[in-house]
Amino acid sequence: MTVAHIDLGLDETQFPGINGPMRFRPETSGPLNALAEALLRGPHSMTPGERELIAAYVSGLNECRFCCASHSAFAAVQLPEGMPLVDQVHADLDSAPVTEKMRALLRIAGAVQETGRKVTPAMVDAARAEGATDIEIHDTVLIAAAFCMYNRYVDGLGTLYIDDPDRYLDAGQRIIDRGYVY
Repeated sequence: MTVAHIDLGLDETQFPGINGPMRFRPETSGPLNALAEALLRGPHSMTPGERELIAAYVSGLNECRFCCASHSAFAAVQLPEGMPLVDQVHADLDSAPVTEKMRALLRIAGAVQETGRKVTPAMVDAARAEGATDIEIHDTVLIAAAFCMYNRYVDGLGTLYIDDPDRYLDAGQRIIDRGYVY
């Protein structure tokens, strides 16, 4: 078993991934959790499942195993199509059975994951043509940018990844019940 690059002062098996650093520095975890709550669970025209799918997609592109696994599970428990849809988006966005609006927003998120400068007017126009609002485009960019930060936070500290899908699904239910701010 690997341990984080720094001593977090806790049992990492109980607090894998971002959970350990969040407990280590509560001064920073409050604002980080508040941002996640606002972006992923606050009132919005996109469902929480759709917004979690954006977070999972970007985390997958960043190869952040913990964030990809956790937010994929969080999306799956909130989308009617569940994990099969999430897996299809990860495998091949072009053929995944999502709406054209969602596909356009995920393309924007993927561009942000590389660099914000990769988002083009044509990508924004394509999203708008599929019915995306300016708020949806804004929040897609912000979710993607925030998850690049969260992913680097988790991986930069070398935190523990637990390879147990049930733990992530259980955590997804806790997110539905309590949210990110508790």
